[in-house]
Amino acid sequence: MWDVTQTQLPGKSRSPEIRLAQAALGGLRQELLHDAAVFRPLPRANVETGPARFLPGRIRSYAGLLPHAFIAFCALIVLSLGYQRIYYGFGVLSIVIACIPAAVVLLTLIRPTLAFWVSLGTAPFIAYLGGSGGNWPWSHASFAAHLVVLGVVAARTRPRTAAWMWVVTAAYCTFLQLFYGFGGLAEAAPMLFFSALVLLTVTVFQVRRQADLEVTAQQTVTAEERSKRTLLEERTTIARELHDVVAHHMSVVAIQAEAAPYRVENPPPELEQAFRTIRENAVSALTELRRILGVVRAEDYEAPDAPQPTLADLDGLVANVREAGLTVDKVVTGAVRELPPGVELSAYRIVQEALSNVLRHAPGAGAKVEIGYVLSGIGLRVANGPARGLVKPSPGAGHGITGMRERVTMLGGEMTAESTGDGGYEVTAYIPVSREETDR
Repeated sequence: MWDVTQTQLPGKSRSPEIRLAQAALGGLRQELLHDAAVFRPLPRANVETGPARFLPGRIRSYAGLLPHAFIAFCALIVLSLGYQRIYYGFGVLSIVIACIPAAVVLLTLIRPTLAFWVSLGTAPFIAYLGGSGGNWPWSHASFAAHLVVLGVVAARTRPRTAAWMWVVTAAYCTFLQLFYGFGGLAEAAPMLFFSALVLLTVTVFQVRRQADLEVTAQQTVTAEERSKRTLLEERTTIARELHDVVAHHMSVVAIQAEAAPYRVENPPPELEQAFRTIRENAVSALTELRRILGVVRAEDYEAPDAPQPTLADLDGLVANVREAGLTVDKVVTGAVRELPPGVELSAYRIVQEALSNVLRHAPGAGAKVEIGYVLSGIGLRVANGPARGLVKPSPGAGHGITGMRERVTMLGGEMTAESTGDGGYEVTAYIPVSREETDR
């Protein structure tokens, strides 16, 4: 027969039982022994949620101290229980015996884990000095104080800590009663039952509160992601439209630069070279523009056959909206002039989206469109009154306002969208235009 020598690595020599016991003791050390005496004051309660948010402002500022007041009230009850069970009158020793359990309850306000260990350590002495008789090791005051301590510590820590506190309490009761012979195991049953009930109740509420916080956080993240996605969609739409506008004008420049030398009889070589350079630069810029901005197009996107709309097309837009049943008044002030294509397109889209919002959200209301040409740019204002009639407003996703803001921000302008005093809505925008851009 062959001799088989079994070799084990130093880290694998321990049995699974020993490793399981080490893991369990490690969990106990982490939950109840690590930083047990750390100063952890009880924070104020959140008064912005729950019933507290309906309180007046002056009272609400004090509502955050309700957990502190509740613990102080429990300490007062424990103090009264200690005085009722004292057999030595009202001397110094009696006062100390009555006050220690109440002080342990108050200790949970600043050092919750330490309060748990102090509650266990002082219980047998309070029971002995107070003459608890067969209720070893819990006097009435210590019994109530330990239940309060368990509940507060469980509420301020994790559910696993609650389980460890119950295990330690059970082992503590069993050790005292078996080795010191006071009473029997039956005396530990009330503490183990009521402590389990308190810890289970607190843990259930704690797990539910944590679940609510996680759901709220997830909803917040989802709303932010939805907002970012909406923003990207609007920016993509704007980029597509501007791509079409710029590409059209660059194509026109390239064609005109190529055809210009043929319109001049016997053009000098310098002129032909200049037009050739213009055409080459225009084609190069057009190619680069298509390469960079073409990625924002969806696979099923098709470029429009007609040119992108401008402010000159507003009369047709207003006519279409009037046919849909909306009363629209259009007012133009200032010297009408041709603006850069991007500004013309964005201004048209802003008015178009604002009128669409009136149709959706304020059926039956009248609208007024004001366009003001100034030296430094163009101002837009679309206002409407409150909804009228039997038609209910349709809900919207809020993408229209986002798109309008993106267009105005992209062009360096300012925009406001807010409700009016009469129940209507108003959108105002200002888009700056430099004189050099207007002269081009």
